[in-house]
Amino acid sequence: MSYCSLARPLFSRFASSSVDYSHAIIGGGVVGLAIANELTKVTGNKVIVLEKNAKIGMETSSRNSEVIHAGLYYPVDSLKTKFCIEGNHIIYNELNPRKTGVDWLKCGKWVVAQTDFEDAYVERMYYKAKYELNIPVEILPSHKTQWMEPAVLVERSALVSPSTGIVDSHSFMEYLASSIEGQGGEIVIGSEVKDIQYLGGKYAIQCQETVNNTGEEVEIQVENVVNASGLYADKIANMILPTERHVKQYYAKGNYFTLKSQTPVVRKLIYPVPPRNGKSLGTHLTIDLNGQIKFGPDLEYVDSADNLTPNSGNIEEALEAIRRYYPHLQPGDLEASYCGIRPKLAAPGDSEFKDFYIKEEEGFPGFVNLLGIESPGLTSSIPIGRYVKGIFHG
Repeated sequence: MSYCSLARPLFSRFASSSVDYSHAIIGGGVVGLAIANELTKVTGNKVIVLEKNAKIGMETSSRNSEVIHAGLYYPVDSLKTKFCIEGNHIIYNELNPRKTGVDWLKCGKWVVAQTDFEDAYVERMYYKAKYELNIPVEILPSHKTQWMEPAVLVERSALVSPSTGIVDSHSFMEYLASSIEGQGGEIVIGSEVKDIQYLGGKYAIQCQETVNNTGEEVEIQVENVVNASGLYADKIANMILPTERHVKQYYAKGNYFTLKSQTPVVRKLIYPVPPRNGKSLGTHLTIDLNGQIKFGPDLEYVDSADNLTPNSGNIEEALEAIRRYYPHLQPGDLEASYCGIRPKLAAPGDSEFKDFYIKEEEGFPGFVNLLGIESPGLTSSIPIGRYVKGIFHG
């Protein structure tokens, strides 16, 4: 089953221009689907997912590292940490591959330290994970790492995170989409939201058809709206929020580079100590479920969410970063593979930590905004869904 096969166009299905739903989820990425999956479990809810693209999950949800994060990096009391740890447990304990079709592998991860500064960072990460968050971790000295991963250079130490893994995001979204429709929810594609109006007690959503290029418009009226539109969440939010409350997201493009050779083999995810600007986790080594090595993402702010052409001009800079822990790499070993864009609440030059923004907007009962849902959004998606369900149903 293709992960988009469950979704059908809205405009070919309804003769009436006004259809009532209890909840409309704007955005058919993994977070929007996870929210819809939770809301369709509630008896009496009538849920619709509106996705502007021709398939679900075409943007950030399928253009990332597909890592099941452990929750190591963020402030202890943040939503990112809370949801990441919960999501990690849910994937491993509730999403049995044979029962759900969600493909994942608990392969583990190293965060490698090459300098005194990085060694101190790894030690702080270890104590925070072990004693504040109860996340399984250990530290390996460099002389032990060389026997376990000979291709990886570790000058000082490596923080080992055994609960980090990888997941096939497409199979994950297939599972969520199947559950939604099995529970009576609806997923519609090619339905771009052009306007939202609060009518007092309900919302009118104006949608335009985008798949067949007819430009046909349909209005639906719903009791509640969840804005889970990822890269376009600020635009959706600003359709209804007063001007003085308008919000802005920034577009952080990340390029991924594939290793052409299948050797030397690496069996774990390898991360550097994050850059001091705090904007990313660094250009890391990941593997897919077939063992293929890829590197990324790097980080460059761009002006458009549609800038999805991989930038091969960044290979030299990527090489320099990767060689610090994978020294065998030659310029001809890499090729630009794909890229993704992360919706950030932090502007370029802003190093302040920005947590997930998830809240029911004051003055607009039933309108829930999700902004800045970047990494670890994939890992956190089901807990986010349960959190949003709690906003509506306690």
